[in-house]
Amino acid sequence: MKFLKMFWLLSVVLLFSNHGYSQDQKFNNPIAEQRADPWVFKTDDGIYYLIATVPNYDKIVIRKATSINGLKDAQEKTVWTKHKKGVMGHHIWAPELHKIDGKWYIYFAAGEAENVWNIRMWALSNSSKNPMEGEWKEEGQIKTELESFSLDATTFEHKGKRYLIWAQNLNNGADGTSLVMSEMKNPTTLKGKEVVITDPEFSWERVKYNVNEGPAVIKKNGKIFVTYSASATNDNYAVGLLWIDENEDLLDPNNWHKSPSPVFYSNADVKRYGPGHNSFTTSEDGKTDIMIYHARDYREIEGAELSDPNRATRARAIKWTKSGFPDFIQRQGD
Repeated sequence: MKFLKMFWLLSVVLLFSNHGYSQDQKFNNPIAEQRADPWVFKTDDGIYYLIATVPNYDKIVIRKATSINGLKDAQEKTVWTKHKKGVMGHHIWAPELHKIDGKWYIYFAAGEAENVWNIRMWALSNSSKNPMEGEWKEEGQIKTELESFSLDATTFEHKGKRYLIWAQNLNNGADGTSLVMSEMKNPTTLKGKEVVITDPEFSWERVKYNVNEGPAVIKKNGKIFVTYSASATNDNYAVGLLWIDENEDLLDPNNWHKSPSPVFYSNADVKRYGPGHNSFTTSEDGKTDIMIYHARDYREIEGAELSDPNRATRARAIKWTKSGFPDFIQRQGD
């Protein structure tokens, strides 16, 4: 990781500053109540699929529509249910839907029925044209070099190679989770070295829990950007940003840059608390980049954060600065 020099901090602040943009794209938010860690996949023929964490952490559901707003009232289907015992038996979290080489894959995290915090990454596959149809096959655990708490896998392709980024505890539970990256041999198997691209080093990433999790990739303007979420899943939850030049070696941690401040966070003026664990898609015409994320519309939570069911899925358009960086328009609603 290239540590940011003090004289560079001002330029970073200016880089991510708002420019008075208005959001042209309007959404009927929330587009899904009580759906956290949302992932939207848009097909080449314009179908949107939404997959997300449900409050009981016990199943994987998908809904589809021909527009982002249409997801709000779309019928939902359960495509997989947790095991009654053993692995994949508890804490079914953060599913992501991907289509790779003509086949559907769902990556998700799950604990054991008898050891609920023994969480690992798992995969399902489906050869049907429609992921809400056909049979979802259990592909097993995505194995990492270190056998430890791991979750929030996301995958992307770049220059003919496929990569996986995920969150993992690297110190036996002592210091939260970092984001780790590796090349993939196939959609369910890693190969080669596994490198840490960010640790929870700044104070805003270490509120109550030391967390970097929920990575999401968007490529634009000659760079690969990775958003991620940090801190406890209450109103302190916030989104950070990493980036790398598209021609650099992605598996060299020194090539990655990191904003020292969050780029999207709670805003009481618009009743947005704890925004995070986002994904990216595009508008129906493909011209506008859309951020899909979850947040609550109130600050106070009774009991444990993960027991509160009201993280809702929202959508918002993002803009791009003249220097080619994403602007998440922090002060505006949605």
